[in-house]
Amino acid sequence: MLTAIRSLLFTLVFYVGSLFIVLSALLSSWFMPSSVLPIAAVWSRYHRWCAHWLLGQRVRVEGDLPIGPYLYIIKHESMFETIDILCLFKSPAVGAKRELFDIPIWGRVAQVYGLIPIERTAGASALRTLRAAAKDRIAQGRPICLFPEGTRVPHGEAPPLRAGFAGLYSLLGLPVVPIAIDSGRVSPRGKFLKSAGVITYKVGQIVPVGLDRREAERQVHAAINALNPPSALDQ
Repeated sequence: MLTAIRSLLFTLVFYVGSLFIVLSALLSSWFMPSSVLPIAAVWSRYHRWCAHWLLGQRVRVEGDLPIGPYLYIIKHESMFETIDILCLFKSPAVGAKRELFDIPIWGRVAQVYGLIPIERTAGASALRTLRAAAKDRIAQGRPICLFPEGTRVPHGEAPPLRAGFAGLYSLLGLPVVPIAIDSGRVSPRGKFLKSAGVITYKVGQIVPVGLDRREAERQVHAAINALNPPSALDQ
């Protein structure tokens, strides 16, 4: 019962507050585009506040998170990390499904913010577009964050990385910082009920530039699944 009440309160408070924040960002996107980035940071902090005080969720980071010209590759289990990573990084440029940019209001804000659109089925041309967008954000001094599984994955599952990761790793020539997260334990995808608990980010060892595709994928895959049961890596 307590979990249901907390989940309901979170849904009401977070989404009502988000409506005002997103509308503020929309207005700013027309009249003061540079303010969209700090508004997005406020939204992320508001989300973490709601998760902490309404759901009883706390965040813990294991390991040192290096800041610099890296490609950050993050496990994706829940909506939680898609918003919360703005609390980990300053104005990160995050890869997002291309169709999300077609959502009214939100799509306009996402475009001005500088999210990186990812076209899943366009092959080499999509990779070139992704590379160009990533290089533009890097030139702005913004970290690049990608969810290489392409969609939210239930906690305990470890699907292979999508092909775009290896291509971008080779084209950008950046070392990779893999990050595991276990948000799916307490905020499972597609579920209304969200539980109290600790959500852990685990920073893996940096994957250097110049590895062959299979070895880079192997190291990243193992690192982003480090918080899963050991059997998950055998899937």
